[in-house]
Amino acid sequence: MCGRYTITAEWEELMLRFLLDIRPGKYQPRYNAAPGQWIPAIIGADHAEAGRRMGELRWGLVPSWSKDDKSAFRMINARSETVAEKPAFRSLLARKRCIVPADGFYEWKVSGKTKQPMRFRMKDRSLFGMAALYDTWQTPDGSKLHTCTILTTSANTLVSPIHERMPVILNGEAERLWLNRRIQEEKEFLPLLSPYPAEAMEFYAVDPKVGRVQYDEADCIEPIIS
Repeated sequence: MCGRYTITAEWEELMLRFLLDIRPGKYQPRYNAAPGQWIPAIIGADHAEAGRRMGELRWGLVPSWSKDDKSAFRMINARSETVAEKPAFRSLLARKRCIVPADGFYEWKVSGKTKQPMRFRMKDRSLFGMAALYDTWQTPDGSKLHTCTILTTSANTLVSPIHERMPVILNGEAERLWLNRRIQEEKEFLPLLSPYPAEAMEFYAVDPKVGRVQYDEADCIEPIIS
């Protein structure tokens, strides 16, 4: 699964990397983003790259047809292998795909009663995009709640000793296809949802304090010196 991640870049870096429209947005670096929180997400347009914009979605999907928002914490992730078959997700694949920008994600290595958090990132420290789906639910008082779920896939050989799942990470061309809302046929984008190459990634141990949902400080990403 993907239950914690980081996005520590400045706005200008995000704008250049993901070809975002130049417009003010509510954004600040996150060192320990967690389910139930508002996170940055990128939504595309009906053409290749122009019109991309970033806003906030609450992490944990509440489908538009839900009677309440209790599904959110059960739907922080969607399995890419079955996403086209599940009623909650299939309708979103056509026009409600988005990307959650990141520069790392956490998983916990379990050894007996000990859980050691590890931060996975690209070897070149670059930003990457995690495939996600979003939807809008209307609350009983008539307001709108915009939420998302991050897609996962089987872990590559780097992640698998720690956890059997990892987020779906898209490369540049895959991002372009995923965000193009004119592409609605599953055969065009389902092949994109595969494990990211292990040789491009690395990981290191971090302080167990990242296990605290409320803790979101820069020292979350500092490696433990043994």
